[in-house]
Amino acid sequence: MALVNADDSSFEKEVLQSKEVAIVDFYADWCGPCQMMAPKFEQLAHEMQGKAKFVKLNTDTSPKTAQAYGVMSIPTLIVFKGGKVVDQTTGAIPRDNIQQLVERHL
Repeated sequence: MALVNADDSSFEKEVLQSKEVAIVDFYADWCGPCQMMAPKFEQLAHEMQGKAKFVKLNTDTSPKTAQAYGVMSIPTLIVFKGGKVVDQTTGAIPRDNIQQLVERHL
């Protein structure tokens, strides 16, 4: 599966216990910049399958995880490696920047 949807209950298994570098897109359905970035994120998930894990987490339905990582505005992308935060960015960014954010930690 190229793109994984996580929530408060599956976040630890899907992200923190992932053997691969995981990039999490903290988003909400009503967020315009999130909707603009979603196709780019999904495209990279397919292109980088087997190299990194791409995870989406809806902050409206999973507020505990968003709060735990200090997500105050969306979209926020957080990169996890070995269960630890290694990088993050906030706001809609170009596809190439998302790819670079992940590749720095492979």
